[in-house]
Amino acid sequence: MSDTKHILVTGGAGYIGSHTVVELINGGYSPVIVDDFRNSHKKVIQGIKDITGEEVIYRQVDVCDLKAFEEVFREFTFNGIIHFAALKAVGESVQEPLMYYRNNVVGLVNCLELAEKHGVKNIVFSSSCTIYGEPKGEKTVTENTEMGIANAPYGYTKQIGEQMIHDVIQSGADLKILKLRYFNPIGAHPSSSIGELPMGIPNNLLPFVTQTAMGKHDKLKVFGSDYCTIDGTCVRDYVHVLDVANAHVKGLDWLGNQSNSFTESVNIGTGKGTSVLEIIHTFEEVSGKKLIWEFAERRGGDIEEIYADVTKAKTLLNWSSEKTVKDAVRDAWNWELKLKND
Repeated sequence: MSDTKHILVTGGAGYIGSHTVVELINGGYSPVIVDDFRNSHKKVIQGIKDITGEEVIYRQVDVCDLKAFEEVFREFTFNGIIHFAALKAVGESVQEPLMYYRNNVVGLVNCLELAEKHGVKNIVFSSSCTIYGEPKGEKTVTENTEMGIANAPYGYTKQIGEQMIHDVIQSGADLKILKLRYFNPIGAHPSSSIGELPMGIPNNLLPFVTQTAMGKHDKLKVFGSDYCTIDGTCVRDYVHVLDVANAHVKGLDWLGNQSNSFTESVNIGTGKGTSVLEIIHTFEEVSGKKLIWEFAERRGGDIEEIYADVTKAKTLLNWSSEKTVKDAVRDAWNWELKLKND
């Protein structure tokens, strides 16, 4: 048992978390999921098992419950932590700010406190490109791009999280923390055993596209047609969720080879932008279905155009995205079809 490389994955039954658990198992790690299943489904556990052929260890625990959370640290000896557990719907965070601050900030406080107490030095923190806000005078952002004003409490909780990590390291804590700032994860596992399972109306573009094509929504609204972009619609850096998952494994591998305490930030994206209309056209090409959509007024808080400079991810972690947007759209559609058949 001493050779078992247990990795704590908070929020491991969620969208990115579940795909990362698969990649961890494939990479020789033994992940332990901690999830309260508030925003995820227990059937995801079976999906991970179907893909990997391995039993999945999970504990139904809220990371904000310090006492229950610590029991997991007493049960296992961890080689590292990947901290996903957070609420992440931008619109909902505007409506329920205190819920977001409590969950996202307290969860991270507990995670860092327990890591220090139990001697778990390697931590990957799930951050976000939302910390950059609307970049001034640039569309491609590096890790040194100044943080903008967060457009919603969700983004601000990620800024607070990054500041908290910086302060903890500055205080002399014996921790090595990698902050992965990912851009727009899309797609699903190619097996269609796991994928994005939004609760209620999706906040992200691609699930809304696939659900509209499936008839779950009357039409897709494209917010804004007059942005200064390639076709007037917002542009984002869409990256396949499996590539994002793989970045966490590469990050853990890298942390394990470092000495001394530090914190480092790395952008995770493809390095190129794709517009909303390009996603729609790609979906129609992949699925052979005509999508019902219409332009609507611009939506408050939407950023015009942003994508990642991914140089640091390549040089530091030896990571770069391998799958295309077309791959991601195809996998997302196959996942939607699987959900219908189920």
